Amino acid sequence: MALTESNEFKTGTKAPDFNLVNTIDDTFYSLDQLKGEKGTVILFICNHCPFVIHVNNELIKMANEYQQKGINFIAISSNEIDNYPQDAPKFMKEIAANLNYPFPYLFDETQKVAKEYDAACTPDFYAFDADLKSVYHGQLDNSRPGNGKPVTGFDLRNALDTLLDSNPALENQKPSVGCGIKWR
Repeated sequence: MALTESNEFKTGTKAPDFNLVNTIDDTFYSLDQLKGEKGTVILFICNHCPFVIHVNNELIKMANEYQQKGINFIAISSNEIDNYPQDAPKFMKEIAANLNYPFPYLFDETQKVAKEYDAACTPDFYAFDADLKSVYHGQLDNSRPGNGKPVTGFDLRNALDTLLDSNPALENQKPSVGCGIKWR
């Protein structure tokens, strides 16, 4: 597995809009329809990446917790599926059902959305305030497959708690690390 770091996404940048199909219910949704009242987390993930598999349970736990506080989570898969058929929408739907994802799992077939966010890896985490301005782009925490550190969501949780407390965005934002997005 090739290790890829997330690209820079400046604090204060407006979230690029999208209209993508949610593989869970086969309905198209825009960012405006899915955003949270107090904030929104957009996570670029995929089915087969060991880094995503490693953090899936924490993502579900966090989403369930923070959605009650007004922060919605939106998952997007942008991997091309000709060479990575395990990331196809029908399998996205299965994964979401099997894991009971509490958030939409959108398919970015053209990869346009990933390019607009300058997403580089899975997982890649973006947090936005109520006005969809970026407050965080970085790692979930220091845990990686095989490094023995527990998955806690510390960094993203810290960013979301800072947002909910109406404090300025965190200055120290470590990039996420994972598998590179599978580009066409």
